[in-house]
Amino acid sequence: MNFEPFITCAVTGSGETADKHPDLPITPAQIAAAAISAAKAGAAVAHIHVRDPATGKGSRDPALYREVVDRIRDSGADVILNLTAGMGGDLVFGPGEAPLPLLADGTDMVGPLERLIHVEQILPEICTIDCGTMNFAAGDYVMTNTPGMLRTMARRVQELGVRPELEVFDSGHLVFVKQLIKEGLLDDPVMIQLCMGIPYGAPDDPLTTMALVHQIPAGALFSGFSIGRNQMPYVAMAALAGGNVRVGLEDNLYLGRGELASNAQLVERARTILEAMGARLLGPAEVRAKLNLHKRWG
Repeated sequence: MNFEPFITCAVTGSGETADKHPDLPITPAQIAAAAISAAKAGAAVAHIHVRDPATGKGSRDPALYREVVDRIRDSGADVILNLTAGMGGDLVFGPGEAPLPLLADGTDMVGPLERLIHVEQILPEICTIDCGTMNFAAGDYVMTNTPGMLRTMARRVQELGVRPELEVFDSGHLVFVKQLIKEGLLDDPVMIQLCMGIPYGAPDDPLTTMALVHQIPAGALFSGFSIGRNQMPYVAMAALAGGNVRVGLEDNLYLGRGELASNAQLVERARTILEAMGARLLGPAEVRAKLNLHKRWG
């Protein structure tokens, strides 16, 4: 067990959840406030997506990221900022025998460097890189991350001095992480996020989880999470497996059956679970030292 874990709070995500939770953070002010409240509840890291304030849909507008980050920094809250770089790799094929042209609704495909514009401008301490292409949930949507794209992104993030959090949704993604290490495109300590239970990636059962954990490269650190009602069981699972944990409204909207949650409440519940297991949570300063992060503000 990891008796000194840290908590990441993924505060909003980019999925179609805005109509499922009346208080899902959508505007930059709301997203920043959610990150700040999560930090006060015990999260050392805030994982940030942004949304179009008019529609609630996921966005990759650098100006929205800038506003969120400026609000958090101006608040004086001490929290490590982890910005997603997962947007811009979305393909939605046409139905049946007419896969082309791609559907405009949902397709957003840009080059790997364009996906990093907000990271380059803001220079957070961490950004995510999704480590493979996969059928993501239902329909004809494909999350697209080719080896060439990923090498370009890893190289640029390395040049910027930002720590990549490598999102692993299945075993092949972990194989590619090892390839990036072999090619010198990842600096130590390597940081991996095991994303469990997401259709159609690795299922969130203990045997699959431990199979992935046993393939974590030597010296790498990892976190783990699952979605929906398995979010809280995976707080315990990740720590028992030797990792850190992630909670938040990106992955789960509920505190209990029929009871909508806030990000702070999810962090508080995770903290209660971990402390009841005998763990001591790491704060932001300790996580920065452990991950060799570069804080460029405050």
